Amino acid sequence: MSATVSPPPPLLAVRGLRFARNELPVFGPLSFSVEAGEALLVRGDNGAGKTTLLRVLAGLLRGDAGEIALRGQPATAAVRAATVAYLGHLPALKADLSALENLQFLCGLHGRRSGMSLERAMATVGLAGYEDALARQLSAGQKKRLSLARLWLAPAPLWLLDEPYANLDLDGIELVNRMVQAHLREGGAALVTTHGAYAAPPVRTRMLVLGEGESESTRAADPPQASPSRAMDGIGHPR
Repeated sequence: MSATVSPPPPLLAVRGLRFARNELPVFGPLSFSVEAGEALLVRGDNGAGKTTLLRVLAGLLRGDAGEIALRGQPATAAVRAATVAYLGHLPALKADLSALENLQFLCGLHGRRSGMSLERAMATVGLAGYEDALARQLSAGQKKRLSLARLWLAPAPLWLLDEPYANLDLDGIELVNRMVQAHLREGGAALVTTHGAYAAPPVRTRMLVLGEGESESTRAADPPQASPSRAMDGIGHPR
C-alpha cells in the first residue's frame, strides 16, 4: 500500500487575527489562508484596516490576538525574511542614491532571485536608461516602478502589495497585473489591497472585504479579462 502524501501547507495561514488601536478594534477576528498560485484581493473603505492588515502580516505591527503561519511555520522574523516581500505606500528609496544603487542596497537587505540582473529588472518595469538617475529626480510613478523592480528581484514567494496601482498610469497598472500573473504562474502568491474597482490582477482571486460586518471567510471573485496584446508571456523570472 502506497503512503498517503500530505498536501503542502498554504503559503499563508491566519487564524483569529485581531488588531486594535487605542483599544478601538480596527479589524478581526480574521481567519483565511493563501495557497501557492493564488491571489487574495483585500478590499474595504478608507480606514477599514487594509494597510494595517498587511503591516501586521509583514511583521511591522503586532496583532492583539491570533496566529500567523508561513509555509506551516510560525511567522518569526527569520521566516518572514525568507518568505515575504512587502510593497507599501512609500517607495522605501534613498533619495541621494541612484536607481541602480538603491536596488543594490535593497537586494543586500532582502536577497536577490538567482540569475536575475538589476539591469534586467529595471528594463522589465520600464526604467531602462534610468540606472544612474538619483531617486529624488524620479517622478512618483517612476519611484513606484523602481519599487516594483525591487519586488521583481526578491526571492520571497509571498507578495504583500498595498495599493500597488497608486501613482501608476494605465501601462503601469497593466505592468503590475502581468507581474502578479507571472509570479502566481511560478508558484508564488499575492495579497493585494485596493479600493478601486477597475484595478485588480487578471487572475483567479478570492476576496476579503474589511469593514463593518466583515467575515472570517473569503469570497470567490472572477478575474477581469487581461488584454491579449499585453500578455505577460514575454516577461518571467529565469529558471
